[in-house]
Amino acid sequence: MSALLQIKELQTSFFTSDGEVRAVDGVTFDIEEGKTMGLVGESGCGKSVTALSVMQLLSKGVGEVVGGEVLYRGKNLAEFSEAEMRDIRGNEISMIFQEPMTSLNPVFSIGDQIAESVRLHQGASKKEARARAIEMLELVKIAEPQKRINDFPHQLSGGMRQRVMIAMALSCNPSLLMADEPTTALDVTIQAQILELIKELQEQLGMSVLLITHDLGVVAEQADEVAVMYAGKIVERAKPEIIFARPAHPYTIGLMNSVPGVIDKSAKRLEAIPGIVPSPLDWPSGCRFRDRCSQAEEKCGGSQPDLIEIEPGHWVSCLKVPVSAAA
Repeated sequence: MSALLQIKELQTSFFTSDGEVRAVDGVTFDIEEGKTMGLVGESGCGKSVTALSVMQLLSKGVGEVVGGEVLYRGKNLAEFSEAEMRDIRGNEISMIFQEPMTSLNPVFSIGDQIAESVRLHQGASKKEARARAIEMLELVKIAEPQKRINDFPHQLSGGMRQRVMIAMALSCNPSLLMADEPTTALDVTIQAQILELIKELQEQLGMSVLLITHDLGVVAEQADEVAVMYAGKIVERAKPEIIFARPAHPYTIGLMNSVPGVIDKSAKRLEAIPGIVPSPLDWPSGCRFRDRCSQAEEKCGGSQPDLIEIEPGHWVSCLKVPVSAAA
């Protein structure tokens, strides 16, 4: 399988009155054609900024990609002009944002908002774009799409608004869908429906997916590969069955121990990871997890550990993890 998107040593900074904030610092991973990459980590680790960097949707003059490459079909998006990116966004690469109510325009009907994307990117007429909008609402399983197309966002439930966002994102048949916490603020039943819908549409349309989440259960069900992110860096990457069977980085193990029954089904108490995430204004030297790690040694405060392959397909950034002879 060929890689549709290749992120190589991506570095993204925000420039504030307090100094430079390196939110993403040397992130590397690939997404293959038709596959799903799950990007996991706690709030503030840089997951959403990674996606916004790919889309070039960072606030001008505040956020900026300062290093690395974002290769889409072999072309570096980081070097694209705003006009070139407008042709890519929505057409080739689409994004579902965390909160649909703030992503949808409250003064336009949902039909107009879906149709606008089709007219802009596909050059369709008003009639063709409206027909496409109805087709997309039907595709995401909204009942009576011919009637609901005239509804405004406030007339829809949270789950239906998220379906509209998916319809809008997929209206131009993108090759890559980036879903940033697509089920946040939805109840458990609706979460399952939305995730199942994304999976069905991916199989139907053959697109790749970058699924950003903090929910380990979601990536276990949805992802073909998982990248665990901490303090702006990827600390572990592997297929979900490897990550769940033998997590190697102390941070990944800590995440697993915070979910009931993932590692130790007999455990009566959940384990919390001690301490807090360090400030991105002043990252610690060496391993960024060392101040919270029970296995940390003096050598962990030296240089930052590289992401190395400890066994086939299993990459970890930790000085204490042994490398398999088979790697």
